[in-house]
Order: sequence, then structure tokens, then C-alpha cells
Amino acid sequence: MRKLASIQRVKAVLPIPDADRLELVQVLGWKCVGGKNEFHEGDLVVYFEIDSFLPICEEFEFLRKSSYKNNEFMGEGFRLKTMKFRGEISQGLCLGTDKLPKLNGLELSEGMDVTEILGVKEWEMPERAGSSGTIIGDRPGFIPKTDETRIQSAPELLKEFAGLPYYITTKMDGSSHSIGIRDGKVSFTGHNFTYKDDGKSSFVEYVKNRGIPEKMKQYVDDNKIATLVLQGEWCGEGIQKNHLKLKSPEWFVFTARIDDKRTNLETLKDICKYVGCQMVPVEEEGNDLPARYPDEQALLARAEGVGYNGTVREGIVIRPIEPVHSYILSGPLSMKVINNKYLIKNDE
Repeated sequence: MRKLASIQRVKAVLPIPDADRLELVQVLGWKCVGGKNEFHEGDLVVYFEIDSFLPICEEFEFLRKSSYKNNEFMGEGFRLKTMKFRGEISQGLCLGTDKLPKLNGLELSEGMDVTEILGVKEWEMPERAGSSGTIIGDRPGFIPKTDETRIQSAPELLKEFAGLPYYITTKMDGSSHSIGIRDGKVSFTGHNFTYKDDGKSSFVEYVKNRGIPEKMKQYVDDNKIATLVLQGEWCGEGIQKNHLKLKSPEWFVFTARIDDKRTNLETLKDICKYVGCQMVPVEEEGNDLPARYPDEQALLARAEGVGYNGTVREGIVIRPIEPVHSYILSGPLSMKVINNKYLIKNDE
């Protein structure tokens, strides 16, 4: 689970030119704006990541003017997003532990997850949380959630890529949708739910019209495997504002899982070709990621630029060519780097 709110230590406090009352506070790989002399290097603080949705309570009321949101999907709260102050990008929020009464009396330690304690949720856009068909249940257990960890949340991930052949793909801007085959049964899922095959889901109709579920079944039979899962980004008109400016919907596959394990790059390419689906664009392959991109700033620069269909790239996703276990993530090694210029442009 993503640590939306966690106990972290201030790595640095940096000046903001021409700002008398503000400073930049660095936590992990993130920088956010704080009050002058409010934080000092080494302080233990609560850090709230961008995309956090903070509950209505007195300690967060100072955010009302800039961050208040209310909709039928999320209810009321304060949404944290990328912002600019005096030309500096601010991502997230730092608060002193003494300003949050729910933490009183707890033994706090660096890295401690306090998301649930503070009632913080992940902000989801209505397009993503809304209906994509008839919901018949949660995602089945063999189809995992597709959230990637941002490099700023775990800068130490870069070290785990040392010496590993890697590949970089374009991060597509849409809604996560998956297809899973287990015991001959097909499951169609969105980010959180399973959808019924009743003609009401545009995604289900799209993949059926292309024969993708049947070809996946054939692949399972031909290779004598128990399960096959394809996970991708469903993009197009009416989906996350269609930032890719697609004239017709597309499903871009970024992960294949065989018998509950992520495949390597070559197998992913082969499966996409076999079932007739489009894979996310592979932008780069290399042999030692930190040798080429020594820190998160280099990776943030790499994430900028023009992406699919001539649009501003949302970002990139980086994985080893052969799956490797990450001790930091307690799962497959992988990370995303979001283009800050994209976040500013799209008010995210």
C-alpha cells in the first residue's frame, strides 16, 4: 500500500529566491514549501504525498482556500496536488508531529505509515472512480492493483537497479484495466472493481471485439499454465480527460503475469503480439540505470518531453528486463517518474 502520510526526516531546508516567509523543505526525494524557520534539517515530521485526500478537521483547515474538494465519489476533504510558489515546484505537505493530536502518545519512528491513523485517502478523479459498466465485485486476488511507486517516495530504489539491464516505457494517461484468465474463467477489471460482461462496459466490448480474451485462453492452453493476466491503461475520449487526444479508445498493456509472477520484457512483447493487443511504447533499454541517471533529478529530467501522439508526456515507468525482487517494495522492482511540467499543465 502507498504511504500517503508517513513519518519522515527533513533532509534539507533550502531558500526560495525573493521569498521572505517561505522555504523549500526536502523530504525523501520530494520538495514542498514550508514557513520560514518552521522546519530544520533532521526534524522528524509528518509528510503527506501529492494525491493525498485529507479529512475535514481543524488541523487541516488552513488548506481550505487552496485545496478544498467535494464530490459524490470522494466526499469532502482537502486534496494535495503539485503547485508552484515563486517559481518553485511544491509537492506534498510537511507538518510537525505536534500539530496532529491523533499522533499524541504514539511512539513515532522514521518511515512509519500513519495514513490510516490520520484518515487520509488517495484522491481519485470521478472518471476513474465512476462506473465503467456493471460492477459485480472487487478485483479478484490474482489481479493485483497496478500502482507504481514514484522515485521521490523511495529514492533508494535507484540503487536496486545498479548493474541490471532495464527498460523505460512511456506512462500512458488513462485508467487502469486488466483481463485475467483463471480456471478457464475470464475476469474484466478496472482499478478497483470487476465488471460484468453484459454489453455495458466499453472496455469489455473493446477487447471482446478484438478477440483478446479468447486468444488469452488459447495462450493458457498452449503453454499449459494456470493463470494469465494482462494489465494496461485504457485511454481515450471520456477517460481521464483524454490527455493523449485519441480519436478512438486504446488499451496499452504494460504488464503480463503468468501464474502470479510478472514476466520479463521479451515474454510481455510475445504475449501482446500473440493476443493482438498494443503494448506501451518502449522508449529505452540499457544495462545500468544509476550509471546513466545518477539521481532522481536526472530521472525527472528524463521524464520530460513529448510523449505519445505528440502530447506532453505524463512520465515514464522503469523496470528490470528480467523481474527482480525489491526489498524496499517487498515485491517486483519497478518505479515511475512523473513529469512535473505535465502535473503543472494539467493542474495535478
